[in-house]
Amino acid sequence: MKSSASDLPTSAYVPERRSPPVAAPPGYWRIAWQSTRGNACSLLIERRGVAVSAGLGVALVCACILYLSLGSMALAPSAVLPALFGRGEMISVFTVQELRLPRLVAACLTGGAFALAGVLMQTLARNRLATPGIIGIDNGATAFAVASVVGMGVSLAPPAMALAGAATAAALTFGLVAGGGTQGYRFIVAGIGVGAVFGAVTQLILARVAIDTANAAYPWTVGSLNARPGDAVGLLAVGLGVGVIAAFVLARPLSLMRFKDATAYGLGVNVKARRFQVLMLSVVLTALAVAVAGPVGMVGLIGPEIARSLASSRQVPLVASLLSGALVMVLADLAGRTLLAPIEIPVGIVTAVIGGPWLLWILMRPQRSHA
Repeated sequence: MKSSASDLPTSAYVPERRSPPVAAPPGYWRIAWQSTRGNACSLLIERRGVAVSAGLGVALVCACILYLSLGSMALAPSAVLPALFGRGEMISVFTVQELRLPRLVAACLTGGAFALAGVLMQTLARNRLATPGIIGIDNGATAFAVASVVGMGVSLAPPAMALAGAATAAALTFGLVAGGGTQGYRFIVAGIGVGAVFGAVTQLILARVAIDTANAAYPWTVGSLNARPGDAVGLLAVGLGVGVIAAFVLARPLSLMRFKDATAYGLGVNVKARRFQVLMLSVVLTALAVAVAGPVGMVGLIGPEIARSLASSRQVPLVASLLSGALVMVLADLAGRTLLAPIEIPVGIVTAVIGGPWLLWILMRPQRSHA
């Protein structure tokens, strides 16, 4: 049978069906765009994290203004901002730019570095007590930095020696728990033991040198921003900038590494490689901060805990920890400068007085679930 033209199927234009846009999960903003290759890309931004970081940033700015205003010569906040740009009375400009601003920058950088290193180490060990200060990395960096200051047959600068000491302490701690992993209290106890050994080495070095030489190394034993090396501050600024970028690159693996290794492996994370990268980043940040301020390791415990209590438990609070650590360091150094003026309390002592009760509170407070 022959078919007529009217019996032939006619082609009709069928419009391309586009999938509806993907809605953002509750509590997130979703930003979508097309890459240069035409691939669809998207980014989720947690609303609570942005709000917490913004609040901590505002608090840090207010604390910085207060820091520049208070001291042996009090300045009105309205006179601080013009003095930052070289305007106003000469004595105000000199006080702000030459005396207080460099120390404020050092406080912000060291506090941020200690806290960022702390949250990285805590995530690596899945333990809120596993900060660089508690597991001995601070004391290792301090011992080597003191050795370079008193001239124990070495000629390297304190930052390089502090890095060598931090790496040595980390290697010893991880070597002592070889086969046991970084989880559990065995790791903490091994770190405490390594830190005690390096602390004794520091005291032995100071006991065998002249009193003037020991006084020059004193800031590296208690933690102080009073005698900060200028080159070490600049090196810390560069290192912290690189460290923040590296921490953001490791943000997703960090979030998954809080779970069991099998879960992280199943989600595509090379746990061994990422663990080594996180450890090295934490060691470098700690060493650079110790080279400037000495062992103020309690900031690495207090800062992340503040950030963790404010932010959501769904992600690692990197930005919030960085800002919290800087805020704690600025306020602690301000208290040390002003509470018993003209006597100055080293910032390491202030943070230790605050960190002791805080440590007890952490031990008694139940840990929040990551689920």
